Amino acid sequence: MNYLGVGISPGTVPVYHNTKVLDRRIRITELVLRCVILALGVLAAVLIGTDSQVREIFSFQKKAKFTDMKTLVFLVITNGLASVYSLIQGLRCVVSMVKGNVLFRKPLAWAIFCGDQIMAYITVSAVAAAGQSSVIAKLGQPELQWMKICDMYGKFCNQVGEGIACAFVVSISMVILSCISAFNLFRLHGANKNKSTSW
Repeated sequence: MNYLGVGISPGTVPVYHNTKVLDRRIRITELVLRCVILALGVLAAVLIGTDSQVREIFSFQKKAKFTDMKTLVFLVITNGLASVYSLIQGLRCVVSMVKGNVLFRKPLAWAIFCGDQIMAYITVSAVAAAGQSSVIAKLGQPELQWMKICDMYGKFCNQVGEGIACAFVVSISMVILSCISAFNLFRLHGANKNKSTSW
């Protein structure tokens, strides 16, 4: 069968996709997400880590701070780790964009994929744990006679809520980044497979 005057069958016609545009969009998206994680991770850690409120109860002063709830300690540490990790990976993204290399070596791709997966799981679990503790602090648990802590420490709870909202955006961004790193890794394996099977 002739295809445009050339004896090539339609099944073997090379298809050219505009991969440079796709690569550029992926790199920009990854860099933006890493910057969002860096900024909001630091903001969440600062909001929760510096939060405190003193109340006087029966002439005794009681200070509420984030170390009173271990889930908030876990959230602060997790957001700090996510921020440092995103700073390092963001610098790698900038270097990659300056050099202009599209695909990198498999060990580096595997390391980025594993790091993104670990950070995604850790940030999601920290937000889930802190969110559950916050619901109990806000609503109480009448069955266990746990009172509503946020009725007494309103300012403290509001600032913690803002920190948890920032941490939630961090965790969603990490999940999206883990999908991007998975796409890059499997694309790298697909590119090598095509090279090895070509004639």
